[in-house]
Amino acid sequence: MKELAAISFTVIPGIFSILYLVTILAVCLMIVFENRSPVKTMAWVLVVLLVPVLGIVLYIFFGQNYRKQKIFSKKSLLDLEQLTRYAAIQVNSLPERMISESEAIRSKSHLMRLMLNNNKSALTEFNRIEILVDGSSTFPAMLEAISKAKTFINIEFYRFESDILGNSFCDALKAKSREGVKVRVIYDDVGSWNLKNDVVRGMQDTGIEIFPFMPVRFPWLTNKINFRNHRKIVIVDGIKGFVGGLNIADKYLYGLKGIGNWRDTHIVITGEAVATLNSVFLVDWYFVSDMLLADDPGHFDFEKVPDHCWIQMASSGPDSDWANIMQVYFSAIATAKQSIYISTPYFSPDESILTAMKTASLSGVDVRMILPDKSDSIVSYWNTRSYIQELLEAGIKIFLYDKGFNHSKYILVDNVFSSVGSANVDMRSFDLNFEVAALVYDETFARELLKVFNNDAANSTQVDPVKWAERKRMIKVKESLSRIFGPLY
Repeated sequence: MKELAAISFTVIPGIFSILYLVTILAVCLMIVFENRSPVKTMAWVLVVLLVPVLGIVLYIFFGQNYRKQKIFSKKSLLDLEQLTRYAAIQVNSLPERMISESEAIRSKSHLMRLMLNNNKSALTEFNRIEILVDGSSTFPAMLEAISKAKTFINIEFYRFESDILGNSFCDALKAKSREGVKVRVIYDDVGSWNLKNDVVRGMQDTGIEIFPFMPVRFPWLTNKINFRNHRKIVIVDGIKGFVGGLNIADKYLYGLKGIGNWRDTHIVITGEAVATLNSVFLVDWYFVSDMLLADDPGHFDFEKVPDHCWIQMASSGPDSDWANIMQVYFSAIATAKQSIYISTPYFSPDESILTAMKTASLSGVDVRMILPDKSDSIVSYWNTRSYIQELLEAGIKIFLYDKGFNHSKYILVDNVFSSVGSANVDMRSFDLNFEVAALVYDETFARELLKVFNNDAANSTQVDPVKWAERKRMIKVKESLSRIFGPLY
């Protein structure tokens, strides 16, 4: 008996070793068979092989490709057949609709067609749009619109905190709810971890319907912790629609200690595009609440305006067949003829975007980027800076914003196509987060956005290619190490 016991104790470690190796091999095969880009595949395989236990845990929580697996397919139930038919009709009617437009706008009709095909993004024609610079302009405009609400207020934010600004929004929303206005709120469960439970209950007590997006409860749902709702949306009565980079938290208004002012860009829309922005909210609302509001025609109301401004609302996330926002950015950059101006706080592009930018610059297109000289994320900061050298080598002009932290997310191409929204030019925004952006085809708006870009550039320091190449070795090490994590987060 003692001999059998001794043999069993010697066999058990061998069995565990075999199971351990089989598990690692199985996970590596799963990663390979997902058919991602070779860069992402190799990055995850190396992580699993080099730090097996931790690597497998990280892959389960952060690495799985849910766009392929369709685990968010419940959100796609609102992508109804009539929407598909409507998009097909718009594609076919584009030549007639564009015939009276300027050559500059007609030259971007391929972007309109792309978003109709890959995102069913309805093309709206009659809109008025205003740029809101920083929280000091944006939050008062939001609160004023909320104070005038008569029917409904739909709000969706990645970050909603229980601080001075957050409480002012809570008070405004509760006051309107008591008046009988229907108030709905979606907040991301990870981004809004600082939102106190008693604040949520206080809002519910006044009749506000409020839900977290993808709540993370251990051990359940932790495998989806990496897929967050990064959208920032406010719709009031179908009259006003707000979208951009600002969340509801004090730092977006008062700045950050040690970094300074918070620089950001938001827009407010009046017109047809408000209804299409609201449709993005309605899909998310159905996902978090199981309540289908699309049957209520009031949610597709909008204020008719005479202003002529073409807008498509682009939404992307793990629930979509395509990386919609990445594709329209790639196409806009790859087909640019004159200029590409980009402002993004976090820059970690996939190879296609990076190649398109460098190719455009080498082809004679004026490519400029505004990146933050200070950041709220150490890894993202060094990862972003790791790309500057090769951008400079391609002739791209880089400006480092040094009057605080620049969190603005906008793109301007050929002074006619613009994008303002929640998406960064990084792999997280393109593949992992739920994002939204207003795609604007309008020369007047482009001129206004160009003024914003030039003002941001004036508050920045242009990077000197010679001096940048001479930066210290330790800085290069930090950049290289941070860049390893670019494909993973």
